Amino acid sequence: MARNGMRGARLRRRFRALARAVAILVLAGSVALADAPARRPPAARDLAFAGFVASLWPMAEILGVSRKTFNDAFAGVAFDPKVVAATRRQAEFTIPVRDYIAAAVSPDRIARGRVAAQTVSSWLDEAGQMYGVDPAILTGIWGLESDFGSSQGTFDVIRSLATLAFVRFRDTYFRDELLAALMILQNGDIAPRAMVGSWAGAMGQTQFMPSSFLEFAVDFTNDGRRDVWTSKADAIGSTARFLAANGWKRGLPWGFEVTLPPGFTLRDADSAAPAAFSDFAARGVVRADGKPLPAEGVGRLLMPTGLKGPIFLVTANFDVIKTYNSSTVYALAVALLGDEIVSRSGLRAPWPPSDRALGPNEVRNLQSRLKSLGYDPGAIDGMVGDTLRAAVRKYQERNGLPPDGYADVALLKRIESGQ
Repeated sequence: MARNGMRGARLRRRFRALARAVAILVLAGSVALADAPARRPPAARDLAFAGFVASLWPMAEILGVSRKTFNDAFAGVAFDPKVVAATRRQAEFTIPVRDYIAAAVSPDRIARGRVAAQTVSSWLDEAGQMYGVDPAILTGIWGLESDFGSSQGTFDVIRSLATLAFVRFRDTYFRDELLAALMILQNGDIAPRAMVGSWAGAMGQTQFMPSSFLEFAVDFTNDGRRDVWTSKADAIGSTARFLAANGWKRGLPWGFEVTLPPGFTLRDADSAAPAAFSDFAARGVVRADGKPLPAEGVGRLLMPTGLKGPIFLVTANFDVIKTYNSSTVYALAVALLGDEIVSRSGLRAPWPPSDRALGPNEVRNLQSRLKSLGYDPGAIDGMVGDTLRAAVRKYQERNGLPPDGYADVALLKRIESGQ
């Protein structure tokens, strides 16, 4: 599962500066590789891929990577078309919310999570005390990323990152992650072929990207090695450190399910910007579990399936989860899974059972039409993310509809008809 650009930001700035410094050395190679490398005939593509790998050496050398480490890392590494295909199948952005949550927070996974959490309870507690991060969130991330360590991925990380860097998926992001992976190998944290993970290069029990590993991984067991692959403790401690460094506030909940009163006047601002819990309480918003809203603090409404499904009031800590993965649905799944495992509290409101989610082509159509109407739906990529939801809310509010941000078939048909 890919990680967003907030991880290891300082390292990536360093890599960009380095790339500019050695641009003259790699210019010929980069020009030759710029023209749609993934669509070339296999022989030409493989030759270009080898040239791209060779062009990385000046940057790797400046970063302290030895020639032996570089050669060992790329020994036998070839372009992987399966990795490129995977970029078009990111579940968090393409699967209907109810289906994604049902799979992520399944009864079987909850049961496995309760057993797993019990086996590492002392490490979860220690990480919570040291970094202030809720153990339930750490458990949720561990469960979603690797099913509590049992499914860490089988892709060769160097091959995956080299493939993504070669096709310039997300510009230079994966080139920088590839350089970070070489630094990990140089440090001796793991052997090249043992460095396996997701198609996007995420590694270990909580699926760290290489730059995040370099910046945030900790030796939580004090055994002299940062091991997020086989050490549950190191993975948990490293994840807690990452979240703390990205702004996790000790003692603040991620959010909670809420119920809106009859006749509630929904506004775009309710989801776009945080407001005081007391303001929501004054408007009749209550927690679904019957507990009172906090007396202090702020939050905003989150309606993944609009007014038809569960509604949440989320805090700044929810946004911190999104620094781990930028998908709102992923962050919600982490939070719900952790709650189910630790506090055994499930949702009160059901997900809409019969709503048909828009397919990728329909989402592209919606994005294009909203853009033509003057809204900002983000990239025309067929994926439902926060930018598209914000554009939908603005359209809904401007056209007298409840601005819940939910893009469904009825909304698309309305826009297609020119309303």
